[in-house]
This record gives sequence, structure tokens and C-alpha cells, in this order.
Amino acid sequence: MVPPRRVLLAWLIVPALVSHPIVCVVGPTASGKSALAQNIALELDGEVISADSMQVYRGMDIGTGKVLEHERLVAHHGFDLVDPGEPFSAALFQSYARACFTDIDSRGKRSILCGGTGFYVRAAIDDYDFPAGEQVGNAIRDYYNAYAVDHGAHELWKLLEAMDPSSASIIPENDVKRVVRAFELLDAGESYAEQRRKLAELPQLYPAAFIGLDVSPGILRNRIDSRVDAMVESGLVNEVQSLLDAGFREGVTAPQAIGYKEIVASLDGRISLDEAIDQIKTATHRYAKRQRTWFRKDKRISWVKADTLNLDYMTQESLGIVATIDALEGASHDASTELR
Repeated sequence: MVPPRRVLLAWLIVPALVSHPIVCVVGPTASGKSALAQNIALELDGEVISADSMQVYRGMDIGTGKVLEHERLVAHHGFDLVDPGEPFSAALFQSYARACFTDIDSRGKRSILCGGTGFYVRAAIDDYDFPAGEQVGNAIRDYYNAYAVDHGAHELWKLLEAMDPSSASIIPENDVKRVVRAFELLDAGESYAEQRRKLAELPQLYPAAFIGLDVSPGILRNRIDSRVDAMVESGLVNEVQSLLDAGFREGVTAPQAIGYKEIVASLDGRISLDEAIDQIKTATHRYAKRQRTWFRKDKRISWVKADTLNLDYMTQESLGIVATIDALEGASHDASTELR
């Protein structure tokens, strides 16, 4: 069921302890995360929570790689939470995911967190306390978003570079969302760069088994290209046109909406469809590289080879990792109980 918009406020809850460690399946796009997460959920009587910043949007199905309804063999959460263009943040995802953890655990099932948005994964699992500005709706965010519309992403980034060069140096020029976030933090007397540095030192709040899918760069590149072609064949152009017809142009032309803004440019006649497809592939290659860099920094992740997409092998390797973490967590719990 798609939650009504007012339910967003109900997600802001204090997380409760869970009976078993959360299973986190991470890695770059097209690495096979969704299939593996569902297989693990089947083996462990679990449910999947998507940690993907674009899959939260309704109607953006093909281009974001959502598991389609008829392919879902277990319950999936985190899809279709808001309309395209509607504000959503890592802070809201944190509260939503933790509410899912509590609910799933209360029903005796296992939570499988699956996604390629690294900050969403860390926000859900680690003891991260978001500043108030990260919540949806504030004047600073509105002002700088409007500035980006009026002057362009590059000029917005140049403004940040003048005010906070260390933060600008680690944010891509066309990433309006993160540039605006940096301005929000500046207004609160903080630095985006310093926040990123502190992120690496955060303690873990929820027990978790981290499983990363390791795909060789050349193989991943070919897999991404094939995936983009398959998306177009599956009706990506029609999906984008439907979103435009429904009035969601702002959402699907956002800088982070890879696969959508390029098709919009083609539908507008600014580039050909072939050019749009090439641009989607290039942007996705770059995004996958950023994902790999992010996840490689997290030493908690145990890596499983996924070059051949052998799902049986990947599942068995993952279950072994989970069993090890479960045993360590059980031993730790027993030790803490004895100390009391």
C-alpha cells in the first residue's frame, strides 16, 4: 500500500532494538542487489527495504530499476513514497527505514536493507543525528533551489565555492541537491565537508551484516549498457511521457534523475533518442563509479563476487556472512547479559 503523505510525519520515531542483525545488501547499480536481497529474504523469512533515493518516487519504475509487483516474492518497502519532485531526504528515509525495522521485527521476520544510495544505508544503520535543516521544508533550501533554477547549477556551485571551498571540492557541480544541502549547513554554522568527515567515525546503532556485490569494472560497464537498452525496450520513453503528462516535469528533470532527464531532452527535441540513451549510459557509468568508491571505504562490508550473477552462489556466500554476524552478535549479547 502506498502511504498517504501525512504518514511521513509518523516515521519520525525513536528506533527500537531488533532481534536479529539487519542484512544490508549494497553495491553499484546493475550489480544484482535486488535479486540477491529477495533471495536472502526468501531464505531467512524476511522482507526487503529499498535504500534507493530514486525508488521512493511514484511512477518512476522502469528507469529506477524497481522490482515489479509481479516479480516480488516477498514484501518490499521503500517504493512509491512520494510524487516526483516532492521533497524527500536522508533524514526522512532514516525514520522510515527504522520504522520498517521495528515493524518487520515485531512480526518475527528479518529486515533486508537493499540499495545503492550509500548515505541512506548509513543513515538507517548508524547513529547519525541529522541537523534540523535536513528535514523537508525550509526557507534556505527554497531560496537556493530557486537560485539554481534562475542562474543554473554551475553558478550555484561557484557561489558555494566562494563561501565554502572545501565542501565545493567534494560535491559535483551539477549535484544541486548536495550543493543546496551545503548551504543549509552553512546557515546552521556547519560544513558539509566536516559532516562527511565525521560520517566515517559514526558508531553503529543497529547490528548489521554488510554484504557488498563485487563486479569487475568492464563487466559492470557492459551490464549497465545492456540494462539501459532493456529499460528503453521495456517502455522507458512512455513512462517519462506519462510523468510529463501528469505534471511532474520538475521531478523527472532533476539532476539526480538519471534516465529521465535525458529522455525528456529527447522528447523536447533537443537531442535524438540515440543520444539520450548514450547520455544515460555515460551518466550511469559515472554514478556506479561513485557508488563503488563510497562502499569501498566501509570496512564492515564483506564482498561477494558477482561477475557471473550466479544467484545460488551469491546467496550461499551471503548466508554464510549473515550466519557469522549472527553468531558474533549472539555472543556479544550473552557477554553483556553476564556482565549485568
